[in-house]
Amino acid sequence: MAKQYETVIGLEVHVELATKTKIFCGCSTAFGGAPNTHTCPVCTGMPGSLPVLNKQVVEYAMAVGLALNCDINQYCKFDRKNYFYPDNPQNYQISQLYLPICINGSVEIETAGGKKKVGIHEIHMEEDAGKLVHDEWADCSLVDYNRSGVPLIEIVSEPDMRSADEVIAYLEKLRTTIQYLEASDCKLNEGSMRADVNLSVREVGASEFGTRTEMKNLNSFKAIARAIEGERERQIEILEDGGEVIQETRRWDDNKEYSYAMRSKEDAQDYRYFPDPDLTPISISDEWIQRIKDCQPEFQAEKAERYKKEYDIPEYDISIITASKKMADVFEKTVAICHNPKKVSNWLMGETMRLLKEQEMEPEDITFTPENLAKLIEMTESGKINSTVAKEVFEKIFKENIDVERFVEDNRLGTVNDEGTLREAIEKIVADNPQSVADYQAGKKKAIGFLVGQTMKAMQGKADPGMVNKILQELLQ
Repeated sequence: MAKQYETVIGLEVHVELATKTKIFCGCSTAFGGAPNTHTCPVCTGMPGSLPVLNKQVVEYAMAVGLALNCDINQYCKFDRKNYFYPDNPQNYQISQLYLPICINGSVEIETAGGKKKVGIHEIHMEEDAGKLVHDEWADCSLVDYNRSGVPLIEIVSEPDMRSADEVIAYLEKLRTTIQYLEASDCKLNEGSMRADVNLSVREVGASEFGTRTEMKNLNSFKAIARAIEGERERQIEILEDGGEVIQETRRWDDNKEYSYAMRSKEDAQDYRYFPDPDLTPISISDEWIQRIKDCQPEFQAEKAERYKKEYDIPEYDISIITASKKMADVFEKTVAICHNPKKVSNWLMGETMRLLKEQEMEPEDITFTPENLAKLIEMTESGKINSTVAKEVFEKIFKENIDVERFVEDNRLGTVNDEGTLREAIEKIVADNPQSVADYQAGKKKAIGFLVGQTMKAMQGKADPGMVNKILQELLQ
């Protein structure tokens, strides 16, 4: 009988915090920027420069820890992790090994088998490294220190996940929670959320863990899912062939859907951690923790419950809208203006989601204002524009956030509901299409659809469909 294997997965998730300045200096953390322009003596590791801790980093780390049910270490400190690499200008990274800020947390995820708790071993604060840019044309590597010193938290899970689906559910829960806190935008494509996957396999029923590998270079949920499946299969194949899995760090190539070894962990590097002599320990009072607790927002689960009571919209719509804080904010602000939750939900679930997918954007990238969406809904509901025109106008709102009323007026998109003008156009359509008229009068009621279409075409889509139908039926009787 073939052996059955179980996958055991733990994650290390790095999240860049949304502070305006770096963790130990006043340089900007803005993404982009010309290479080495967001730098100073501290974040480029110049001799004699001294770090000063950014208080906002501690507050974001505490907020995330509390949201993930962690205990806060009220006495915590920074350590130096010593290693040599061109993107690490000091030749050490300031991190937290011995006393991290948060410990013993957990998050609840939805799985195929129901709810499941994933333990969080710890969350620690640290600084990011710079970025190496490999120029294959010039056959050299360049270093950009803009990212050096950007504040990170590293969220280390327990090895509690058993499948790619559970990993994605866990990551989505983390991302949504952190976005609701506004502690990070968690954009995987910009590197502000990065996950390293520790994975091993063992026979079902075994109590001992197998040998694990760590996979890096994962910058999308789809890549993470593919990497997990690929690595699981690779390890099972080795075991089935009687081999042994080597503990190593592997790099996932998503284009080739293949991972390859980067470095072995057999002779794991000794980072020679020691307390950072330039930074004093952090003492966190009960009052400080309480102040952070009092500022915690309404999270997705609470918001979804409230939506069920307050708004008459489907549960599926609620789950999609509340999955993004930006989407939920747009929804609530638009409803507050136009008092029509069902229509707002329809526009977000329909046209907004379609355009986001088409443009390969995240809900966080939405730029249109609730005021403009509310105005569009009001104009459609009052018949000032018809639904065809409304979709055309919405595309402009989505891309350029235009003033709806002015755009409709300037482009003469308002509904034509002057009965005289419409009747004249319809009489011509009826005269020009005797066959359709005969079909309708012979009992083929669908023929009126063709005549309505011809009228809308003649009126450039701006006629009031209700009035067109009414006049046509009068004329055809």
